[in-house]
Amino acid sequence: MNQTRENHLIIFCKNPILGQCKTRLAARIGPEKALAVYKFLLEHTAKITAEVPAKRVVFYSNYLEPQDAFDPKVFDKDVQQGDDLGARMANAINTALTNGAKKAIVIGSDLYDLTPELIVQAFDRLDTHKTVIGPARDGGYYLIGMTQMNPDLFENKIWGSATVLTDTLINLKPDSPFLLPIKNDIDQFEDLYPEEVFNPLIK
Repeated sequence: MNQTRENHLIIFCKNPILGQCKTRLAARIGPEKALAVYKFLLEHTAKITAEVPAKRVVFYSNYLEPQDAFDPKVFDKDVQQGDDLGARMANAINTALTNGAKKAIVIGSDLYDLTPELIVQAFDRLDTHKTVIGPARDGGYYLIGMTQMNPDLFENKIWGSATVLTDTLINLKPDSPFLLPIKNDIDQFEDLYPEEVFNPLIK
């Protein structure tokens, strides 16, 4: 099996614009330091996803970034399309599955705990499950993957709220998704852990 052709890894990120990313974190440490944290997370995400055997596509929130942490020799690049996060993810996944992907996974770009092994595990679990989800501590999810399109998962959600995961699991009944370990997105000051990694960025 050609994993690079059949596994599509979709990476959602915001363009690193001062004052427009990590706004909840910026409210505590200021927009400049919040931007520094986010740029670090983008570099981290680029490093770990480059090791995953898959077709890798970075979807930016506003416009293409020709020169950033994501090497164009390793990553394809596109712009998100849709009125909200759900529509944007649905469009990206549908594009992947329409263009030959057997498995499509979407991740964000604000999870320091994400590893190549965890993403590979998610792809592997799609051999026996239609859907795989990585639950986040805030009630959302940091990863969602599927083998066939399910529009219900991306509609009628309050994105960014603590109900996203619960509502998504309700949509999936009676099928049971494979649930990965719970991880912590970095959205607020309390999420900046381990301290030795993030303290130099916010001092």
